[in-house]
Amino acid sequence: MTAYEYIVSRQCQWAMNHDMPLTGSKADRGRPTYTATVDQNLFTPLSSEVRQQFMDGDGAELRSEDPRYPFKMQAVHSSSALGVNVFQYWRQRDEISTIAAACGLCRPGSSFSGQMVFEEKFVIDSSFKHAPNLDIVMRRNDGAQRLFAIESKFTEAYGSRKHSGLRDPYLHLPGVWDDIPNLRRLAQSVSPSDLEFTHLHPAQLIKHILGLKRDAGIAGFRLLYLWYDTLGVAGATHRREVELFASIAKSDGIHFHAMTHQELIVRLAVQLRSQHSDYVRYLSERYL
Repeated sequence: MTAYEYIVSRQCQWAMNHDMPLTGSKADRGRPTYTATVDQNLFTPLSSEVRQQFMDGDGAELRSEDPRYPFKMQAVHSSSALGVNVFQYWRQRDEISTIAAACGLCRPGSSFSGQMVFEEKFVIDSSFKHAPNLDIVMRRNDGAQRLFAIESKFTEAYGSRKHSGLRDPYLHLPGVWDDIPNLRRLAQSVSPSDLEFTHLHPAQLIKHILGLKRDAGIAGFRLLYLWYDTLGVAGATHRREVELFASIAKSDGIHFHAMTHQELIVRLAVQLRSQHSDYVRYLSERYL
């Protein structure tokens, strides 16, 4: 069984354990891996603000080509649903500093006010038609390092699709690469086709760094790669690739780090189970 198949099968089992009927991506066609509604796939229903943020994003998570077909976010293996299940809870409680600390983005016990946005776009250059969408962004209201960004992955790293590199215009942006020479060399080595990395998509992370750097400056942001681990060769290879990318990013002074969803959920369980038992129980039962 492949890593991808293992994750999908476990999520289908979670749905069956809760007597939750599933449908195919084309309703009565395709493997039944989609819940009947978006909210069935979530710990708490989407707030109107978060729903609009996904509608404004480029991932088409809440749009389908036919009204009879489910949305992407209805897939039990949806990365966007996983992100919402972990993070929206703290947005609704106005306690984003708690989840930021659990993610290692700030010191434990830190308390600050701010905003959490899903699918926020960061322009790299105004000449490009599209800007990268970051899964979760937290902006602090105080004068400290103000921008925490998270790229969240579930099954994407274990699919069969090959990763593309950066298009030539990205590699020749004037002034953009001057302070990140090591990431530039990596970008050149994985473009136009990435033959070096099997599971990690370095070009995507580099685009995020370019957009964040333009917005906040090289010292004004922290970027977390939050990924779902799996047993076997795929998980071990993914981890090695993440560690390699982290070392290159850090050598250029980028505040980048990575952790797995499982590590984050265990940390939340250990630290916060008594105060947030329903939330911790849901995440543990579903994703551990």
